[in-house]
Amino acid sequence: MINVGIIGATGYSGYELVRLLLNHPEVNIKRLFGQSTAGLRIDEIHTSLRKLISLTVDSFSEELLNGLDLLFVALPSGQAFEFVKAAYNKNIKVIDIGGDFRLKNIDDYKKYYKHEHLAIELLDKAVYGLSEWNEDAISKAEIISNPGCYPTSILLAILPLLKNNVIENSDVNIVSYSGTSGAGKSAVQNMIFSEVNENVRAYKVGVHQHIPEIKYYLEFFGERSIKFSFVPHLLPATRGIYTTINAKLKDGINENNVRDIFFSTYETKPFIRVLNDSVPEMKDVTYTNFCDIGFKVIEDNSIIIFSTIDNLIKGAAGQAIQNMNILFGFPQETGLIKWNKLAK
Repeated sequence: MINVGIIGATGYSGYELVRLLLNHPEVNIKRLFGQSTAGLRIDEIHTSLRKLISLTVDSFSEELLNGLDLLFVALPSGQAFEFVKAAYNKNIKVIDIGGDFRLKNIDDYKKYYKHEHLAIELLDKAVYGLSEWNEDAISKAEIISNPGCYPTSILLAILPLLKNNVIENSDVNIVSYSGTSGAGKSAVQNMIFSEVNENVRAYKVGVHQHIPEIKYYLEFFGERSIKFSFVPHLLPATRGIYTTINAKLKDGINENNVRDIFFSTYETKPFIRVLNDSVPEMKDVTYTNFCDIGFKVIEDNSIIIFSTIDNLIKGAAGQAIQNMNILFGFPQETGLIKWNKLAK
């Protein structure tokens, strides 16, 4: 049994962490931290948790970290530094769900996240938590940087083909759609219901903070670089991400080759579902930690890859728990697939 704390416990990702960890047989939620909600019980803030957990949300102090084995940090970018440092200095493992430790280049961080990096000395300690592609490093990590939601949907879909050198390295077009919960809980006028309902719009084209993350880890795991465009869109839905990637296959590569690559890459990965002859749908992955991947090869040897995830689970809290399971030696499905024991 491990003792965990959650900073940002009342936000969207923090709430998902609490909800999912309540199903985890090896976890005791010992501390919840917040700012404006300090002093309130978590079940007063999220009433769906009544009779499930009634911990009081604490204001953060280093003393309250004592006794923790792991600290989840579920805060917007630019806000994690103090807490990650405090936990690291107490030899407490950290999983940061925000973006503060994903980029190794501090100039990119400042350019895309619009903050100065205040924990440069810890960047080399942070391991990128793309569970299916970095399991060994995750298992030995002190600080895990959870991937962004868009990068998760993109990297999982294209890395098998990039790694096997079967797609051309230019003119890769990536289009993604996200539910509004990806923007967090802050009140912003263009995110209110009447602005997003019955509407779809592109945003942050060419300047989205996930662009350098996608670029770096495509090269890191795929072992070569590609030229790509990335256009994110906002959907009139609460949760979910849908990604479409258009690329060109190399000469001599056919649909059977692609299918074999996807299945051989992911056949032992419990949360990747490769669809043989169908296109994935977002409704099939909401409230789960699954990533569904499909593809179509077109006559001119182009390939369209589809992937979909729940941005709050596989794109945030669920992948964080999957990484926790790897870190502490639990089966990856623990607490994430409730019917796992019955299936055995």
